[in-house]
Amino acid sequence: MAVIHRTTLKPTKLELLASWLPSRPWYHGGAGDPRLARAGGFRLDDPEGEVGIEFMVVTDASGAEPAAYLVPLTYRGAPLGGAEHALVGTAEHGVLGRRWVYDGCHDPVLVAELAALIEGRAQAQAQSLTDTPDREVTRAYAGEDPVPARFTAVDDTEEHTELSAPDGTVLRVLRTLRPAPDGSPLPEPGASGHVAGAWDLPGGTRAQGLFLVLHTPPRA
Repeated sequence: MAVIHRTTLKPTKLELLASWLPSRPWYHGGAGDPRLARAGGFRLDDPEGEVGIEFMVVTDASGAEPAAYLVPLTYRGAPLGGAEHALVGTAEHGVLGRRWVYDGCHDPVLVAELAALIEGRAQAQAQSLTDTPDREVTRAYAGEDPVPARFTAVDDTEEHTELSAPDGTVLRVLRTLRPAPDGSPLPEPGASGHVAGAWDLPGGTRAQGLFLVLHTPPRA
């Protein structure tokens, strides 16, 4: 169980993301610096208790229209070998000391726990409370085989990050979030699983939409 510490982080998460987001192909902000606000998200627990796992939703008001982005992050007490390209930055935690912050799509601990969440073996946790399930996060899985715990390729597009497994399974992290038209997220056609959640819109209302979509190959 992850423990939420009421302490400082320097630089803050939003400061780290303001420097990192403009380098992503799925970022669609204005010409100036991002104008970010926290809008929601959830956490997952690392069974080993070593890696912090957070799915953070931020809104950006720098463009012509406000945009919402899903940013999976991991927090580690030491560098993750071979993941220099996925480093968002480092920060000083008031209790835990130096933390290395990574784009979680490249972190095997986050990917394994995400597979467990989709299957229903893991529970989404509230972003800012210890030992409190997040009931706004929903998941579904219609496949018969276990979801791969490891994905070997990660590709960023203009709208999502795509993870591929050797067996042909594809996991799409929907970076640019879209509110469900009727407030109830529907599965993507042909998808075998998904995760959906909620976030705050700039006007103060609450939106719901898909966060992640899973496509599995047909069984032979």
